[in-house]
Amino acid sequence: DEEFDELCFEFGLELDEITSEKDIISKEKGEEKAKGASDTILYKIDVPANRYDLLCLEGLVRGLQVFKERINLPRYEKIIPAQGEGQRLIITEETVQVRPHAVAAVLRNITFTKERYDSFIDLQEKLHQNICRRRALVAIGTHDLDTISGPFTFTAKAPSEIKFKPLNQSQEYTASQIMDLYRTDSHLRHYLHLIENKPLYPVIYDSNGVVLSMPPIINGDHTKISVNTRNVFIECTGTDITKAKIVLDIIVTMFSEYCEKPFSVEAAEVVYPNGKTHIYPELAYRKEKVKPELINKKVGISETPSSLAKLLTRMCLKSHVIGNGNNIEIEIPPTRADIIHACDIVEDAAIAYGYNNIQMTIPKTYTIANQLPLNKLTELLRLDLAAAGFTEALTFALCSQEDIADKLGMDISATKAVRIANPKTAEFQVARTTLLPGLLKTIAANRKMPLPLKLFEVSDIVVKDPDTDVGARNYRHFCAVYYNKSPGFEIIHGLLDRVMQLLEVPPNEENGYTIKATEGSAFFPGRCAEIFAKGQSVGKLGVLHPDVITKFELTMPCSALEINIEPFV
Repeated sequence: DEEFDELCFEFGLELDEITSEKDIISKEKGEEKAKGASDTILYKIDVPANRYDLLCLEGLVRGLQVFKERINLPRYEKIIPAQGEGQRLIITEETVQVRPHAVAAVLRNITFTKERYDSFIDLQEKLHQNICRRRALVAIGTHDLDTISGPFTFTAKAPSEIKFKPLNQSQEYTASQIMDLYRTDSHLRHYLHLIENKPLYPVIYDSNGVVLSMPPIINGDHTKISVNTRNVFIECTGTDITKAKIVLDIIVTMFSEYCEKPFSVEAAEVVYPNGKTHIYPELAYRKEKVKPELINKKVGISETPSSLAKLLTRMCLKSHVIGNGNNIEIEIPPTRADIIHACDIVEDAAIAYGYNNIQMTIPKTYTIANQLPLNKLTELLRLDLAAAGFTEALTFALCSQEDIADKLGMDISATKAVRIANPKTAEFQVARTTLLPGLLKTIAANRKMPLPLKLFEVSDIVVKDPDTDVGARNYRHFCAVYYNKSPGFEIIHGLLDRVMQLLEVPPNEENGYTIKATEGSAFFPGRCAEIFAKGQSVGKLGVLHPDVITKFELTMPCSALEINIEPFV
């Protein structure tokens, strides 16, 4: 295990965990549920998001063997069938509004075993989650070619006109019924939104009208592949032609080693609505030139050109020295879609050389490090606030919409909150616009502690700002909360005076700070004040409204103070 961990590290990967199915289930659901689960050892490996060629065992093993110089990098070959004998996929103009692009290929005379078949299905699922962006950009369909006959037609029809038996179902359904059928399916329901509001649904037929698939939702049961399948027709439909080509290249290069003629792929012809044709897969090899000095300089090593070429060849980038050692010519195979720029090649050379083997050197530039003024002020404030008897809390930067809006008596639209596009849990839907909810939740979790509870936090909040290039802006806030049998407004007020004293801001209107009575949705009527300093409003303090206290599951009065400390830097 240690040897494999070391090998993964050398190759630029990380062996995350050594576990088993039984261990995983017992951790998540308890030992009772884990009874009868497999004890087979599983290696969990962290793979970089852009290395699609390492997402299956075939690609990973091939990459490691080339890295260890046990095998040479295979050459992938595209076989173009004789005129009229190859498979054709005809795209009609109706698809333009839904999924305009499609590519296809055939794996001829392939031999599956249970392990190979499982890996084949698993790779498709990983690609769907990764480069395909949960099927939004590309959807993959694999079919038993011996059960259908070309040419195939990729078109779009009204849901009521599409009828077929979906994968692993026993009867035929119309497209509308299929959508209803999978609305409760834990796996497929996440993809329904991609087409359900479109007037036409994409569908692929063979020459006899048999439905191959309704991308990106489900394949037809008629063309289902199995361990005994000998010829596989692969189609990738999508909204991004570049991603579709990459996905097709990855699938056929990974599994063509099991074909009768290893590493060979039968090409298919795609006919576009305008009559133009294109042969897929492209399996394009391209050449790049990089100067050895550039690699040595960027990585911080001094290797010979031939040594660098050997390092790159070990990373599946076949390289050789040209032009009296002035250049290295690198051949980029179709499996390495992640190589976009010279810096990607330099990175691979660094991985093959070994990050741990690079000698540490003192930089030649002379600079003096300095703390960011805002961070310096934050650190100084933290020390003095702790000295004032308050305990520091560090809470999550993300929270639920309820925390910053409903529970504080505000409307979510008034908060200028930055929303997370696809939150994993309801607890982390938005970036916080105030530090108060985090502290109140901390008090709720520590209600059994002796009173009074005095907490503070100095951290960033985030609000939308159309004037910035990212559309949002951070502000450093300071928030303090006092929780006891009495509200303790005077204690919070005293803390404000102490903070202003530390910031050397006197209590006057001209060049200091003042507080003026105001109203706030989170505060008790008549018990809220706005703080003005440096000619602007910097925050509020007051006694919290009973409704707010109840919504955060608290039972006693609470006073709070929150100010923006950036104007004081």
